[in-house]
Amino acid sequence: MMKPNDKIYIAGHRGMVGSAIHRKLKAEGFNNIVTRTSRELNLKDQKAVQEFFEQEKPDYVILAAAKVGGIQANNTYRAEFIYDNIMIEANVIHQAYRSGVKKLLFLGSSCIYPKHAPQPMNEEHLLSGSLEHTNEPYAIAKIAGIKLCENYMDQYGANFISAMPTNLYGPNDNYDLETSHVFAALIRKFHEAKEQNKPSVEIWGTGKPMREFLHVDDMADACYFLMQNYDGKQFVNIGTGTDVTIKELAETIMEVVGYQGELRFNTDMPDGTPRKLMDVSKIESMGWKHKISLKEGIRQTYQNFVDNMDQYI
Repeated sequence: MMKPNDKIYIAGHRGMVGSAIHRKLKAEGFNNIVTRTSRELNLKDQKAVQEFFEQEKPDYVILAAAKVGGIQANNTYRAEFIYDNIMIEANVIHQAYRSGVKKLLFLGSSCIYPKHAPQPMNEEHLLSGSLEHTNEPYAIAKIAGIKLCENYMDQYGANFISAMPTNLYGPNDNYDLETSHVFAALIRKFHEAKEQNKPSVEIWGTGKPMREFLHVDDMADACYFLMQNYDGKQFVNIGTGTDVTIKELAETIMEVVGYQGELRFNTDMPDGTPRKLMDVSKIESMGWKHKISLKEGIRQTYQNFVDNMDQYI
């Protein structure tokens, strides 16, 4: 179990996931937290990562660093998404093992599951079918990370665990319309449409796919819970266990933002996976459950977006 004086390295501390975990650890009284920006430490550079671990010798590692993006970015930069993520994971996980880290938490994504996985998606469904084509390179990289942790545990006895969050939103999200995920894109689109009195807002796809959304602060709370309470080999889903259609999400964000125009669905754009609902019975059986409702989370996130617009846009 982590104690406040333990040295904890958060890889990817400036991203949405890493910064939420950083906030959570600080709130819990942890102050010996090691961070490096990507300029200070290139996690794709094996020698640089080795030297970092030899110098800092962290007790615990949370691996939240990744190259991430929405459907368009995943489908456009396919080689980068698989190469960058595999290199980051392999370097950090291997050096964590070599330097004797007590425990490591690897963060993946719900896209690891097959495109037509049974719903809700149970941890047992991994590798049971074909992946969604648009984000297959990213998904394969994340599956590789899971398998690295499992096999370092098998061969070396390393306490390396993995968690797979559902779709996340909240502070420090990416609001670039070319590379963002659907939640952040809709927040920005509706805000700008409201400010500019646009008659309609374009939504990619049909609006029919169903998605589950978890506030990133709930995700950070779950990660802290797992670091303190879970040492199993099998990865753990993190989510709410409920989902909405993209159309329903858009309508709720539209209401919170106060936009009065119309929705226009661009069916030339891909829908992606029809449904991605997490089975969260495993983590809930351990005693963890999300706290922030979707509507309240949208309110908080929109306020954060408005307050920090210069930073986000």
